[in-house]
Amino acid sequence: MSGNVRRWIREILPYAVLLGAVLLFRVFILINATIPTESMENTIMTGTRVMGLKCSYWFSEPERGDIIVFKAPDDPDTPYVKRIIGLPGDTVEIIDGQTYVNGEALEEDYLAEPMEGSFGPYEVPEGAYFVMGDNRNHSLDARYWRNTYVYKDAIWGKVYFSYWPRLKWLK
Repeated sequence: MSGNVRRWIREILPYAVLLGAVLLFRVFILINATIPTESMENTIMTGTRVMGLKCSYWFSEPERGDIIVFKAPDDPDTPYVKRIIGLPGDTVEIIDGQTYVNGEALEEDYLAEPMEGSFGPYEVPEGAYFVMGDNRNHSLDARYWRNTYVYKDAIWGKVYFSYWPRLKWLK
């Protein structure tokens, strides 16, 4: 191997390794999504870009209140962002705008406005989750889907923060 080739490899190799590491990190660790509608306002505004981790649920289970990116049950090619309300085995019911989980009123200080209507009850199957947007009166979520529940294998990751148009930690 000539000196020029070795020098070229020595100069290019670190960049190639870095590029490979970044691509692996992006493919296996990070999840990126844009919020196309008002369904998560005021927590996440329309047009906001969010970032999450695909590895969030490798060693733990999703929890009530987590904001997740997932394959929409009725349109698996479309990523959705919603909040987990019902866990496997839960009964979720909305009565006159108040959400109840297993008969207990759910405290939801993240809602954009009081919810309207009554829905359910929904019996969440094992391995599945019941999700809704934070802007309930303007969210097409589990209450309206033909396939009501999001199964764990359809969850791409947990959302942690928005990075555009401004950096903000989400909860």
